Amino acid sequence: MSFSRRSLLALLMALPACGFTPAYGPGGAATGLRGSIRVDEPSDAEGYYLARRLEERLGQASAPQYRLSASLALGQSGLGITPDQDITRYRIRGELTWALRNLATDTIVTDGMVRNFTAYSAPVFDNTRGSIAGNTVSVLTAERDARERLMTILADQLVSRLIATAPEWRA
Repeated sequence: MSFSRRSLLALLMALPACGFTPAYGPGGAATGLRGSIRVDEPSDAEGYYLARRLEERLGQASAPQYRLSASLALGQSGLGITPDQDITRYRIRGELTWALRNLATDTIVTDGMVRNFTAYSAPVFDNTRGSIAGNTVSVLTAERDARERLMTILADQLVSRLIATAPEWRA
């Protein structure tokens, strides 16, 4: 037990020596970033989920210095197909193209694209009972939840890119 404690303490002592700095800590890449980015108003449900997650991660803009605009492209395709050619699972793909503008100069300081996917289950016709296994409400709920999960994933990827590249575009 004492060996693992000593190892942990040694590791913690060595961490600053390797150049590790917390992103939001003093001198970190994201110092001062929280509350400085205004996210464009959403135009649909997916945009709302995306903006909500971005504001959770970046904070609401109290004194904005930057404006984040994003364009979202979604696609859906069948993923699981039964021998009777019924689709049992759908995949939703998302591609988020974004640009961050300096509000003072109205110039793009950084931009990029992130993409990912998620999936949800769909009802299947049950030949033995002669009915659909599942109902419309549960399928619509599953699809909505999958879209919300996808927006969370894309927002988290975008915030990670902003934090990682902040020293370059904030200079």
